Amino acid sequence: MAVLTVTYSCKTTQDLEKITPQPVVVNLDLVNVKNDKVKVTVDPGKLTGAQTTFYIPRTVPGTYSVDNYGKFIENMKAFDYLGKELLVAQKDDSSWLIDNAENLDKITYWVNDSFDVEGEEGIFSPAGTNIEKDKNFMLNLHGFVGYFENLTEQPYKLVINRPTGLIAGSSLKVSNTTSQQGSPAATIDSYNTKRYFEVVDNPIMYSKPDTTSISVEGMKVLLNVYSPNEVYSTKDIKAGVEEMISAQKEFLGEIDNTSNYAILLYLSDPEEMDARGFGALEHHTSTVVVLPETMPLDALKTTMTDVVSHEFFHILTPLNIHSNEIHYFDYNEPKMSKHLWMYEGVTEYFANLFQVNQDLISNDDFYDRMSDKIESSKNFDDSIPFTIMSENILEGPYKSDYYNVYLKGALIGMALDIRLRELSNGDMGILDMMKKLSEKYGKNKPFEDDALIPVIVSLTYPEIQEFFDTYVSGATPIPYAEFLEKVGVNYENTEVNTSYFIKGQVPYIDGDPETGVLFFRKNITLNSFLKQLGVENGDVIKSVNDADYNIENVYELVMKSQSWAEGEDIKMTLKRDGEEIILNGKITQPTDSQIKLREVNLPENDPKVQLRKAWLKN
Repeated sequence: MAVLTVTYSCKTTQDLEKITPQPVVVNLDLVNVKNDKVKVTVDPGKLTGAQTTFYIPRTVPGTYSVDNYGKFIENMKAFDYLGKELLVAQKDDSSWLIDNAENLDKITYWVNDSFDVEGEEGIFSPAGTNIEKDKNFMLNLHGFVGYFENLTEQPYKLVINRPTGLIAGSSLKVSNTTSQQGSPAATIDSYNTKRYFEVVDNPIMYSKPDTTSISVEGMKVLLNVYSPNEVYSTKDIKAGVEEMISAQKEFLGEIDNTSNYAILLYLSDPEEMDARGFGALEHHTSTVVVLPETMPLDALKTTMTDVVSHEFFHILTPLNIHSNEIHYFDYNEPKMSKHLWMYEGVTEYFANLFQVNQDLISNDDFYDRMSDKIESSKNFDDSIPFTIMSENILEGPYKSDYYNVYLKGALIGMALDIRLRELSNGDMGILDMMKKLSEKYGKNKPFEDDALIPVIVSLTYPEIQEFFDTYVSGATPIPYAEFLEKVGVNYENTEVNTSYFIKGQVPYIDGDPETGVLFFRKNITLNSFLKQLGVENGDVIKSVNDADYNIENVYELVMKSQSWAEGEDIKMTLKRDGEEIILNGKITQPTDSQIKLREVNLPENDPKVQLRKAWLKN
């Protein structure tokens, strides 16, 4: 072995260059924008073979839906080394077959952005794209940059021609910047990545400078805000983000080894045809957040804490703990993992647990959040094994249950945490389990999907196998009352006041982004006011008190309802089974049943109290 090492170490620089993979070079022109479209040029280097296929992702990690980003691609062309066009045949929305691949020099195409399309073609806004010349470019790069078959493991070089007045927000480091003379003034930024996954995993937002850096225990966090009407800036939310990240770092302890992180906040202007799907999309070292610019500052701060804290915890999983399906993600024929209970569920659980652990919220606040998840999870089929749902999440009927990964998925995390504390007399919890998994695997070592649960059992206790067989791989609903009783928390049903269209954080209404219609959600129990008025699940909302409503002005409906007074007349025009109906009645205080979790009054030295302290505060 030593001889072989010496022999190979004697290779010349010229020989090494021969075996170094050539990068795929991608140029994005953000200066010469035409009709809100950006031109992209891709040079794959020298190819072999008679044909090749170029793909734009149909889906990307973290979205768990098939979105066909190729729908936003226009005028795909391929050229040989003499500049002559090659034959290109579009196979479907997201793939193109190119002839004479051995002579292919480059391809060019134009990209339209999803934010400007009515309904955004069903694209979740934080996974979407924005092109606003000289103002803002939201580069979720899976919407701009594709890949050639068998070249996803090649290095990629991004060359971005941008207006000089805009700067990049990203966790991806600029390898080189060059100024270009002329009018308008332009600057070229270059980025180097090791493989296609790193392109997709590193969104970039170009906008006028509004950035700040936060240093937390050796980690640098970039906060970048785009507010089209300059309603908010980084200074408005920096303190809250810093407090949140500091608490998360303290909670994670030595598990976290991330040195750079970026938070890209896009605030949507409700008066324009703009992003409408609010929330966030995680990446390994960054997150894209889209929220309405009209949010009150306190609500914005609270939402940033809840939403971004969830995305930040993805640095644990899937960054450091993930399966082959995630590591070698197939963007056009994806194979899903069985373990959304961990990727999304445990992550969501941590996003709430760390807040009570670090005294950002009270114990009762934490219990209320968990009770809300129990309530909301009742709207889904509790007998479906979570591993089966997870593995088939892109297909019907399971894809309609996706939201449940943030509900029952988090509750699986809670129950598993309590069980681990019980078996270890308080010494081990789910965070300790995740630490062990992180040490065993890490970001460059994926696990076999079927091997994860046996590995967890080997790292914890034999009894944990029964937990997974019964409540995760099995069809038995989790008896939450039994688990909570172990830590001295009582589980009971109570009657509570609600808002007219929202119960806590759970809305009674929803909207179809493609049609814009509002409707009362199915598989949810309506509050007393809606029942008395005669509303039924699935009813489409046409107007309320003769004011028309749809997905674009739903917030006006919610805000206006907050000023309703009991005894006032109410008129609601609905569409039910294709027929228009009118409901008339009186405004009453809406009530609904709610699970209430509260601590049982026990002596301080009671084992249940000690186990509860280990669970919430250890």
